[in-house]
Amino acid sequence: MERVPDAWRLLPCPSNEYDMVNLSVNINKVATLRNARGGNVPNVETVATDCERFGADGITVHPRPDERHIKHDDVFALRPLIRTEFNIEGYPSEDFMKLVLLAKPSQVTLVPDAPDALTSSAGWVVADHLEFLTSIVDRLKEAGIRTSIFVGTDEENIRLAAKTGTDRVELYTEPYAQMYPTNPEAAVEPFVRAAEAAHRVGLGLNAGHDLNLENLKYFKEHVPHLQEVSIGHSLISDALYMGLEATIKAYKECLK
Repeated sequence: MERVPDAWRLLPCPSNEYDMVNLSVNINKVATLRNARGGNVPNVETVATDCERFGADGITVHPRPDERHIKHDDVFALRPLIRTEFNIEGYPSEDFMKLVLLAKPSQVTLVPDAPDALTSSAGWVVADHLEFLTSIVDRLKEAGIRTSIFVGTDEENIRLAAKTGTDRVELYTEPYAQMYPTNPEAAVEPFVRAAEAAHRVGLGLNAGHDLNLENLKYFKEHVPHLQEVSIGHSLISDALYMGLEATIKAYKECLK
């Protein structure tokens, strides 16, 4: 891993409090397409800055251990370019921690993915990893990095997450997305309770996974205290048909 120039460390991170729900665009799929052919097309740096220019409130990347999409070099190339919020998510291995402590993004989202996971498929069972997560959160907060822990909707699990000292939790929304087409009220109800539980213990609230133009507006309108959603696969897929600018504007419209 290349050492980050000292000047980069001086870049300010944006404020972590917003009046509206922020849209963070996950650009992993852009890197997947680039890596399929080699070279630098599409250019992840250009896409990231275009996303910001078109109205995105942040950029998310999820570097995997095998660097099959976002590479460590991408993280360092993106860091000085991003003017909104830079969120790096991943399993907090020692290599991952070295990366984020050098890059110093606005936020690190801790996910429990195995190294070979295709995509995130569950949140942390905090009781089984409380000491480990607490030590990771301590290291990140000492570096001035906001932390978020990826969790499901279990309210006791969310209360335990607060004990780690994390700033936020991110709700894993695939169960909502799966049920939404047939029963939106039942789909969103556990997330409403989870949001209230997070708020009661002083946690900020993010959400992500399989949110899209069909289900996002309903989720935003019903889940209280929501601060940020992170969306990648659906948004990048929609952009193939609608164009990136129109797609980002459509997602932002859902969050009004």
